[in-house]
Amino acid sequence: MAKRSPEAEVRRLMATDTGYDPAVWAELAAMGLLGLAIPEAFGGSGAGAAEVGVVMEAMGRALLCAPYLSTAVLTTQLLLALGDAKEQADVLPRIAAGEFLATVAFAEPGSARPPRTAGTVARAAGFEWQLSGTKTYVLDATVAGRFYVLAGNAVFAVEPDAPGLEISALSTVDQTRKLGRLVLRNTPGRPVGDLKAGADAVDRALDAASVALLGEQAGGAMHAMRMAADYAKNRFQFGRAIGSFQAVKHMCADMLLDAESSVSAARHVAAAFDADDTSWTLDLAAAQSYCSEAFVTIAANNIQVHGGIGFTWEHPAHLYLRRARADAELLGDPAWHRERYVRLREAQP
Repeated sequence: MAKRSPEAEVRRLMATDTGYDPAVWAELAAMGLLGLAIPEAFGGSGAGAAEVGVVMEAMGRALLCAPYLSTAVLTTQLLLALGDAKEQADVLPRIAAGEFLATVAFAEPGSARPPRTAGTVARAAGFEWQLSGTKTYVLDATVAGRFYVLAGNAVFAVEPDAPGLEISALSTVDQTRKLGRLVLRNTPGRPVGDLKAGADAVDRALDAASVALLGEQAGGAMHAMRMAADYAKNRFQFGRAIGSFQAVKHMCADMLLDAESSVSAARHVAAAFDADDTSWTLDLAAAQSYCSEAFVTIAANNIQVHGGIGFTWEHPAHLYLRRARADAELLGDPAWHRERYVRLREAQP
């Protein structure tokens, strides 16, 4: 990541429409990173959330611009949850080989999570299905070779060149991760998996993606903390390193505690997910809330430690704050995860 995603490359890619480098994507595939969560039968390595989390930590530290979360994590987990063997055999080997990009369209205007009552609907039209509605916050929408769209209680595969489909890029605070919007007007879609089990499969896939996102947040938080600590040791004022002043020293100490706790939380949840621990969803809700707020706080304090230079476009500190704020909303904000924690806790015997 340090070699392939330095600051200059991050800035170059975030200014492009595609937001990633195909050569680096091919290299990730050759290293086996795109197929980590894919079973060996489909060309992957069959690894678990712990291994994916390690990769996401490294990507989070480097702010890698690539459709990894959308394709290698979310789409892969959805196809595994749907259990459609034909679709898995068609798509998963190509994802592992770096030959195919895909994403999941689940959110609708007003919510980063799937709505309780989906506004996107599917109706049978002869021998095919047609979808109508709007999906937003779609990861890597402008480069995806296939969309898996949640409509009602089912998931449908929609091709990017399908009639009636309008794809547009969203302008967001985090330019290092591309999001888009889909507008479907009687757009043909092909059902994937059980028509009555799509919503549950999306929920399971989102939980798996949330576990991976924890790794990214932990990695980004750790890097932002180290940026601040290094600057505090090397920036002199009044003849002393600013890190020797109590206010800065205490801020850096708090950042270290939050960053280390984020790493511990992310790795614990990944291990619990792999072990299918009975309380892993409860732990995920707590960790997602904590890591989201910790990353934002650390990234903001990193700017404070850097002072005036930290507020400038030329300094990388703001890139981490932008990613932190976007990650904190991507799969549900901290308040949503806390509410989920309470609901799960109350449901326990």
